[in-house]
Amino acid sequence: MSIPPPPGPHQPPGPPEHAQGPYAYHPYGAYGPYGRPVPVNGVAIGALVLGILCFVPAVGLVLGLIALTQIKKRGERGKGMAIAGSLLSTAGLVLWGLALSTGAASDFWDGFKGAASGEGTTYALATGDCFDSPTGNLEGETYDVTEVPCSGEHDGEVFAMVGLPDNTYPSYPGDDEISRIADDKCYGLQDRYAMDTWAVPDDVDVYYYMPSRQSWRLGDRAIVCVFGSAEENGRLTGSLRNDAMLLDTDQIAYLSAANAVDIALFEEPEEYPEEDLAANRAWAKDVHAVLGEQLESLRGHSWQGEAEQPLTDLIDEMEDAHREWAKAAAAKDVDTYYAHYDNGYEYIDGPTTVTARKALGLDTTAPTYEDDSTGGGESAGSGGLDV
Repeated sequence: MSIPPPPGPHQPPGPPEHAQGPYAYHPYGAYGPYGRPVPVNGVAIGALVLGILCFVPAVGLVLGLIALTQIKKRGERGKGMAIAGSLLSTAGLVLWGLALSTGAASDFWDGFKGAASGEGTTYALATGDCFDSPTGNLEGETYDVTEVPCSGEHDGEVFAMVGLPDNTYPSYPGDDEISRIADDKCYGLQDRYAMDTWAVPDDVDVYYYMPSRQSWRLGDRAIVCVFGSAEENGRLTGSLRNDAMLLDTDQIAYLSAANAVDIALFEEPEEYPEEDLAANRAWAKDVHAVLGEQLESLRGHSWQGEAEQPLTDLIDEMEDAHREWAKAAAAKDVDTYYAHYDNGYEYIDGPTTVTARKALGLDTTAPTYEDDSTGGGESAGSGGLDV
């Protein structure tokens, strides 16, 4: 299964070390590096003025299109002014009776429609899309991305889109609230897109793009959940997608159970058993309950062909672990708790799990776990991910 080996008696799981970096991602903010305000594009101001005056609307339209191009390349502010100036200038051209029939005018209009619709921005992406960031990484802020084939190298792969409906958020809820939602939803949705967590490389982490106050005014209501490399200048190659649309029924049955148990295990209390035995016993009780539910699901599934015996063997080991978690939940002292806690983890990532995965046609390379603790235990993997 894709559950990490026991983090040890002194290692509760925690947030990723870079919690203030990649996954707290503010791509549309009004500030550039080191808090410097992002400048407003001067051409956009000129386009808006000419659009309002309708004095030379053709020039206003051209300036608006130039401003949109410059803003996209330079990451400046003023897109709203450029769009407004272009629209007003277009209206002026219509009022003056100028026919938009030449090839140049048609090209201008097509370019304007693409820019105004958000083409090339992160909120134009969809689940399954792969893209490159203009900075070559997923940290910091960005105003546009380039969609590329997933088969080649790329900076990020979109694995989920989280909408922020107007009836729930009638006004911009603020960076902190959106970041809280993104952190909760994106980490919760990753296993739906990449169900076989063993097939996700150890250096892959979760990132997200979120609306800023400025993009919110332009209709941006999407949090974009992304897989990317946690390595410096790292790149992804090939799609990480292995969801219910691409897996067979046996694979889905096993991975659904394994991932549910993973989630329960990673909710281990931050307090050590020595500090709060009651909280750890309550958590062990929850693990016991989830493991029981998933065992019932696995026993009720009809395994096909060569998968039947390996899965039967794995289920037997999981039942042993199920009993150990019940004893941990009832432990009267810390030493007894730890003894059953360790026994409950024994089957995880072991030979029986590898054999079952091989029979199911799933990845058989167990995840590696980086030891970054001070108490001698092992961490939950790269960037806090269940990988």
